[in-house]
Amino acid sequence: MSMQRRATLALIALSAALAVATGPAQAQSRKDSLVLGMVLEPSSLDPTTAAAAAIGEVVHYNIFEGLTKIGVDGTVTPLLAQDWSESPDGTSYTFRLRKGVTFSDGSPLTADAVKFSFERAKAADSKNKAKKAVFDNISLITVVDPLTVILTLNRADPTMPFRLGENTAVILHPATAAAAATAPVGTGPYKLTDWKKGSAITLTARADARVKPAIQRVTFRMINDQAAQVAALLAGDIDGMPRFAAFQSLKQFQADKRFTVEIGTTAGKGQLTINNKKKPFDDVRVRRAIMHAIDRKAFIDGVLEGLAKPIGSHFAPTDTGYVDLTGKYPYDPEKAKALLKEAGVATPLNVTLTLPPPPYARKGGEVVAAMLAKVGIVAKIENVEWAQWLSGPFKGNFDLTIINHVEPLDYMQYTNKEYYWGYSSKTFDDIVKAHAGTTNPGERSRYWSQMQRQLTDDAVNAWIFNPAQVAVAKKGLKGLWASSPIFANDIAAVRWGQ
Repeated sequence: MSMQRRATLALIALSAALAVATGPAQAQSRKDSLVLGMVLEPSSLDPTTAAAAAIGEVVHYNIFEGLTKIGVDGTVTPLLAQDWSESPDGTSYTFRLRKGVTFSDGSPLTADAVKFSFERAKAADSKNKAKKAVFDNISLITVVDPLTVILTLNRADPTMPFRLGENTAVILHPATAAAAATAPVGTGPYKLTDWKKGSAITLTARADARVKPAIQRVTFRMINDQAAQVAALLAGDIDGMPRFAAFQSLKQFQADKRFTVEIGTTAGKGQLTINNKKKPFDDVRVRRAIMHAIDRKAFIDGVLEGLAKPIGSHFAPTDTGYVDLTGKYPYDPEKAKALLKEAGVATPLNVTLTLPPPPYARKGGEVVAAMLAKVGIVAKIENVEWAQWLSGPFKGNFDLTIINHVEPLDYMQYTNKEYYWGYSSKTFDDIVKAHAGTTNPGERSRYWSQMQRQLTDDAVNAWIFNPAQVAVAKKGLKGLWASSPIFANDIAAVRWGQ
């Protein structure tokens, strides 16, 4: 056993001893406060200008709110809008705002703020790249009165109420939007109190909020090391971890009566992303070879302790109309070698595999590199921090990378020629347009299936897993999301109980 392994086990053992001595009583005596663990630190607190899901974990529903709300079960309900109506042809939505809603600086929420936020999102210089296509589809934003706004679309989009519940569609304060990344001013029940970079973010409840949460103070602590996550929970340093990553320690917490463990679903698509613009990956045969080189089951069992489902396209099993395409590219190293040879690729092919901090990427990268080596692809591993990943691979500067795309229904990214994987297909674009242009359920279902199959035929990326969500918390903590249709922590719904 290595010295590092001994040290890790000693740390966990010490933490367990401390937990027995101090127990969860200290945290539970503070009935109005909460400390949650997170894997990644957000690079910004403005979800409309950056792609990291970690931003939504902190600010969505807490500081910032949208017109609609996506619940833990994926249903859409009113939030800042008290209700809405849709035109018969699906190209117009009228939203009526709630009365008396204010931003944390006391300013009233009006339809003008909605108009400002969405015009900002669809502007030519918008940084809201993740959902730019959603806002580009809005042709006109009409303020009828201070509490009524009409969105007119270029083409019908029955998913619009869902889209407007994502964190990319939160309503910003027109006077403070430029500073939202570090000094967010929203309509939610909490406001930013402190951000210790690299360590923790603390929010406190607004005295004037329309919702009076039980939790008055919440701190999000950044813990990306799996052993440290386990140690922090056992020592009582954190009260829970909604997206617990140390799956190998799951049974330990399930057997410990001081904790509750819930396993739910996510919209995640874990994949080996391929730079389609770089040679030799611009050849579909090379990308198909990579698909055949990946043993999904071995990855899921070895990296995720079996807590995931295999996928074969950029769609999650929780999506309506999901098609299981894992049989398209079964694990077949010999087929992979033949495709590389057919494409004229000389082996060994030396590539770089860039890995961000999450355990599924770092541990998974070692597994994937070993699989690729069996077919003649030698992957040099490059570990980077999250900010480096966002400024490198996410800007298109990479060969291969492993990432879990958590945004629901994000197939529109494959119509974006500038998106980091560099895919361009008129065929796929036409299917998406046809899908958006019909309100017939049968036709929409057919196009939905065609989208999935086209991405798989083109082997744009090597899709591997749809992860489960594991939430671990001290016994008595109620209201944490057990599933993640979107990445959010609705703290106003959380409370301490028995």
